[in-house]
Amino acid sequence: MGRHFEVRAAAMAATAKAKSAIYMRASKEIYAAAKSGVPDPESNLALRSAIEKYRKQCPKDVIDRAIEKAKGGDAIAYLAGRYEFFGPGGSYIVVDTLSDNQNRALTGVRTIVTRKGGKMGSVLYNFQMLGVLDFKAEESKLQEVEDALILADVDLQDASYEDGEIQVTVAPSDLEKAKACLKEIGINDFETAEVTYIPNETVDLDDDDKAKVKAMIEELNENEDVQNVYHNVENL
Repeated sequence: MGRHFEVRAAAMAATAKAKSAIYMRASKEIYAAAKSGVPDPESNLALRSAIEKYRKQCPKDVIDRAIEKAKGGDAIAYLAGRYEFFGPGGSYIVVDTLSDNQNRALTGVRTIVTRKGGKMGSVLYNFQMLGVLDFKAEESKLQEVEDALILADVDLQDASYEDGEIQVTVAPSDLEKAKACLKEIGINDFETAEVTYIPNETVDLDDDDKAKVKAMIEELNENEDVQNVYHNVENL
């Protein structure tokens, strides 16, 4: 399972609107993680994971402000939601939300998807939750990575090399163990280190359906309540 399975739901365009959406997403997730326990990443695994997820996508001050906000007396009740859809051309779409208004979140997500030809339905069984780590390395490093993870008793699902990066997939519960193991062999900088959903199989759409799905995902990613979008479309 290489990088062509597109670990991330969709790459967001480098526009002001897209960046703003990423910063809002990071702020909410980090705030919620900090509120779930001690607002210190050294003692709060959920917070540490959220920071790791967003540290390359947004400035440090966005992260720091979210943590400081969580230390304050006000408590915003963000509730998580998950919505599943059949998309154009036999595609599958899964949308995670984090919102202080679940009715608004559902209405907004459903409107975006149905306007592009999708409909609600159960599709999550077509995805597998995995811990994913991407990092820059030479292909010659791959065997050492595999051996180190296996010897550390990490539940390794796959390890592959493509375009100057190694991608490792592990059981979700072993993500932190895998990260610690890799740091022991000199890998300290991760492009990706998160638990995410990977499609069991992907689908290649015609140009028209692919354009609909791409537009749908871009609009979802810009929605204030959306946290993650997963799909099974190749080469989107």
